[in-house]
Amino acid sequence: MKAADTIFALSSGGLPSGVAVVRVSGPGSRTAIASLCGRVPAPRRASLMSIRNRNGEKLDEGVILFFPGPSSFTGEDCAEFQIHGGRATVKAALATLSGIHGLRPAEAGEFSRRAFLNGRMDLVEVEGLADLIAAETEMQRRLAAEQASGGLSRLYDSWAKRLTHARAMIEAELDFADEDDVPGSVASSIWSDMRLLEQEILNHLSGMRIGEIVRDGLKVVIAGPPNAGKSSLLNYLAKRDVAIVTDVPGTTRDVLHVDLDLAGFAVRLYDTAGLRETNDIVEREGIRRTQLSMAEAHLLLVLSEDPDPDWQALMGDHDGPVLRVRTKADKIETPWRAGTADVTISVKHGSGMEQLLDAIGRHLPDIEAGSALALPTRQRHALNLTVARQEILLALEVEAAGLDIQAEHLRLAGQALGRVTGRVDVEHLLDVIFSEFCIGK
Repeated sequence: MKAADTIFALSSGGLPSGVAVVRVSGPGSRTAIASLCGRVPAPRRASLMSIRNRNGEKLDEGVILFFPGPSSFTGEDCAEFQIHGGRATVKAALATLSGIHGLRPAEAGEFSRRAFLNGRMDLVEVEGLADLIAAETEMQRRLAAEQASGGLSRLYDSWAKRLTHARAMIEAELDFADEDDVPGSVASSIWSDMRLLEQEILNHLSGMRIGEIVRDGLKVVIAGPPNAGKSSLLNYLAKRDVAIVTDVPGTTRDVLHVDLDLAGFAVRLYDTAGLRETNDIVEREGIRRTQLSMAEAHLLLVLSEDPDPDWQALMGDHDGPVLRVRTKADKIETPWRAGTADVTISVKHGSGMEQLLDAIGRHLPDIEAGSALALPTRQRHALNLTVARQEILLALEVEAAGLDIQAEHLRLAGQALGRVTGRVDVEHLLDVIFSEFCIGK
């Protein structure tokens, strides 16, 4: 991978399609347009032009755009060929581009990588863009759009500036204590803000679970004894036959899942092997996987058709939220005692399904607040933010060790924060000092 190369790729969806977009980025973008179209259109102005191969044969007619760097997606010269989306047409256009000296097919994610390296996006924005492309529900789209547009990055950048300011004040006291316009003590001016910042990061980290649920989906595991209706429920909610349904106990041996869109959130529903004692080695492995899935579930649906089930035994060691679901209500004539189940359903008649979905929906996160989408979504974010918080705490706790030690902890905190966005702290402390104090008067 060389930054000096000019790269190209089909950037639109699968073929055939009404329109296909071929993107080019790099110093040879202008040459690519000139070679295929004979001239380069005015910057950022769509032009309808003929596209020809190196033998002059017309391949297609399409809309051509040229974006001079650095005002482009990647920060380099870029071009777009919007052509008809036939497989043969696109293949011919890509073959013609590959025949131009200095051009090569792009590697996976290389356009976004160049945007990051050229300062057009930071790592959080790049990750948000990837999530935006993969988003399947409204809440996934909103969360990804917040990150891709820089909302989360602005929060982290504001924290980084506060850390830099605190270090600048410490450096000012250490190095320029004799100057009249340098504060005599940094304690009153920065340490209260550092305590506040530590609490803000802690509160932000508490949203990690919500961010993971929005991005990856609420993990709902269906568990219970064999023939309790687990696979039938999965098929009903999926509106297709995902799992095999028979009267033979132990049919489900592996963990199956389907994805649902519930109130704009992704809900991943898992069907698992029936819980029972068995000598079948394959079924025992399926039960082991069931127990692992139950331990990782955000919500456990425990199913039973027994009029007097031992719910605790069916839940096992799961200590998270649980919905007790009575199944096959159409077959059971014996009424259940009040309070022995949270929901009663019949897959055959569809009764109770709306109540079940409502009950699941009550376990979805509440993120209607205006700033609620500024959430960490990846383990990478959480690890670095945790390190930053810990370093701030250490700086607050080692007052007796001296300002220079405290400043070092704040530097490490800023470094950890910089790793989240990819902007690791560079030493701009003197700029801050000179902008706030007349040290060189």
